[in-house]
Formats: sequence, C-alpha cells, structure tokens
Amino acid sequence: MKSKAREGVSKASSHVQCANATAGGLVKATLGAAIAASAILTFVWLPAEYGIDPTGVGQVLGLTEMGHIKEQLHAEADVDAAPAKMAQNGLLDLSASDISLKLDEIQLQLAAIATAVGATSITPDTRVTTEKPTSASKPDTAVIPWRNEVDYTLDPGEGIELKLAMDEGEIAEFEWTANGSILNHDTHGDGNGQNISYEKGRSVPEQTGQLIAAFNGNHGWFWRNRTDDPVVVTLRTRGAYKEMVLP
Repeated sequence: MKSKAREGVSKASSHVQCANATAGGLVKATLGAAIAASAILTFVWLPAEYGIDPTGVGQVLGLTEMGHIKEQLHAEADVDAAPAKMAQNGLLDLSASDISLKLDEIQLQLAAIATAVGATSITPDTRVTTEKPTSASKPDTAVIPWRNEVDYTLDPGEGIELKLAMDEGEIAEFEWTANGSILNHDTHGDGNGQNISYEKGRSVPEQTGQLIAAFNGNHGWFWRNRTDDPVVVTLRTRGAYKEMVLP
C-alpha cells in the first residue's frame, strides 16, 4: 500500500511545476513595473490632472487642456473658499477692501505656482479691452452683424468654456451677458505649449470688448455659475478668427 501511495504522489508531482524566484527575476519585474508606472505618470496622469506635458503626448491626446481646466477649477474653488478660511482664522474684522486684497494675493500665489509647474506662461496684459454697453454704441454694433451667437444654460455650480481659434495678433470683437444674472469668468488662451490669462472677474453681469490673440491657439472664456439659480450665458463674436471652438 505504501509503494502505491508513493507511486501516486510521484505521478501527481510530475504534473506540477514550480517557478523558482531568483534575485535577477525580481529585479527585472520591479524595474518593469517602475518603468510602466513612470510612463503612465508622464504621458497620462500629469497632463490630465495638472496640465504638465513634458513630452507633448498629452497635447496630442487632448489631456493637457483637460489638466489646465482642472487647475483653473481648483484655483477658483480655493479663491471662493478663502473668505470662509479667513473667518475661521479670526479675520472677520477686516474691511471689505482688505479681504479683496487678500483674495488678490491668493490669486497671485496660485498663478505663480501654475507658472512654476506648467507650460510657458505669459504675463497678463491689455490684450483684452472691455467696455460697458451703452445706448450710443448699439447703432454701431448693429452695422456689422455678429458672426457667431450661442446660448448655454448653466446650473448652480456648473461651468463652461468657449474659445476662438486665432492666430497671433488677430482681433475678435465679443459681447457676452448673463441675461440679468452674474457669472465668474476667466478670459484666457492656450496653444503650442503656451498659456495666458488675460482677465478674470467675479460676479460679472456682462462684458463687451476686443480680444487680441497673444499667440497662435485657442482664446476665449470660461464661465462658472456661483449663484443658486440657473443662469443663461449668451456669447456673440465677430472679427478675425478661424472658428468658434464649442464644448
């Protein structure tokens, strides 16, 4: 009986093969995993999350612009949360102007961080000229019809981005309105590894002016509804640009 049992064990073991782990094999496996993780980090995660694209692959895949949008959203959320943090830190006694200065400091710090980790940044300048619509200017704007006009409804907390494909130096006239409500906005541009923030505004009801492209790329607006009700944003544009880039 013992010999038969040994024979059965011998036959069973002949069908089982064990992989012997060696030091060289473990090193190769570890290096392979590290290389794969680094590739995912460089080509996918950094462009999609932070807009950092050292290889240019993220721009081709459309991940870099996604990362820039996320960074803008994070920055805006931090600025909106600043008053609450000030209240927790005992800064309620500050005047409205002091609080506004504090918010400006936070925005400058965020811009500095984005410049340090992002693509080449261009200092905000006067390439966006704005004016308040007046009854005297309306007959002039009616002479040349608007080339594009779009409307979007933003629910509370919702944001949207609309841009114009422009070459450097091209000038586009624009007019946007929150139709009786208010919106936060960020007028900016990006393309060819460059990005620029032309102008930012909080609780703005409407705006009319000109946008001058600082470089070849997409230039336009990001709006966010920080009110408790839906807001309809209407954008009208005309002038020198290839096309309107819709979301």
